[in-house]
Amino acid sequence: MNVNVQYKNSVFSLLFSDPDVLRELYCALEGVTLPADVPVTINTLENVLFMELINDISFEIGGKLVVLIEHQSTINPNMPLRLLMYIARVYEKIIGDKKIYASRPIPVPRPEFFVLYNGVGAYPDEQILKLSDAFEKTASLGLPEKEAAALELVVRVVNINEGRNAGLARRCKTLAGYSAFIAKAREFEKELEEKEEAMKAAIKYCREHDILKEFLEKHSTEVFNMLLTEWNWDDALAVRFDEGLEKGREEVARNALAKNLPVEVIRDITGLEMDAIRDIQARL
Repeated sequence: MNVNVQYKNSVFSLLFSDPDVLRELYCALEGVTLPADVPVTINTLENVLFMELINDISFEIGGKLVVLIEHQSTINPNMPLRLLMYIARVYEKIIGDKKIYASRPIPVPRPEFFVLYNGVGAYPDEQILKLSDAFEKTASLGLPEKEAAALELVVRVVNINEGRNAGLARRCKTLAGYSAFIAKAREFEKELEEKEEAMKAAIKYCREHDILKEFLEKHSTEVFNMLLTEWNWDDALAVRFDEGLEKGREEVARNALAKNLPVEVIRDITGLEMDAIRDIQARL
C-alpha cells in the first residue's frame, strides 16, 4: 500500500489514504464498478478544524464526483451541518482562481456524503440524515411551511461494526479488516483492562491472523499511537457529555423549583437525587 503521509490524522484516515483503497471503498458503498482508467484524487482539507475535528477523507472521482467520508464512533445528528461547511471549503479549493462572477456557469463535481459509524452504541445498519431536519419551523412567524427546503444535504450513515452490513464487508476487504481490527482491540480491552496492552495485543493478533497484516507491519507504531489518542479523545468526549448532561439536569431542576413544582415531580423529571434537588433549592 502506497500511503500518502499527508493525511495521517487517525487510523481510519491513514488506512484509507490510498486512492486504490478509496476506489474499493466507494465501489463497495455504492455497489458499482469504476473503470480502471478513472482517476481517484485525494483532496482532503488540511488543518481545517470544525468542532475540534478534522475532515477525515475527501476525494474526487474523474473530476465528476466529490466524495466526503467521515468516520464516527459517536452518534452525531449534526453531521449534515458539519459536512455542509466542509463541502463549501472543498468547492472553494476545487474552483481555485476560476472567475465565479463570469457569464458562463462553472461546472462542479456532484457531491456525495457518507458517515461510517463504528461506535459501541446501538445503531441501525444504515440511516439517512438530512440537513433540512434541523431547519426551524416558520409557522410561529405566521408563514406557511414549504414542502421542499431551498437547501438540502443528505448524508448516508453506514454501520461498519464487525457483523453489520455483511455485503459491504464482502465487497471491501480493507474495510472488513479495519472493522475486525477495532473489534479485536475492544475485545482485548475488556479482557486486559488496560488500553496500551489491549492495543498491542490486537495489533499482534491481527498481524498473525492476516488481518490488515501488511498495513500493521508497516505502521504498527503509528497505529498504536493514533488509536491510543483516539480512545483517550473518546473518553474525554464521554466525560464532557456526562458533565453537560448533569449541568442540564440541574438547570431543569432550578427552573422547575422557580415555578414551585413539587420536589418529587422534579426528581421524576430529572432523575436527580432528592438531596441534590434540596441542595439546589437551598442555593436558590
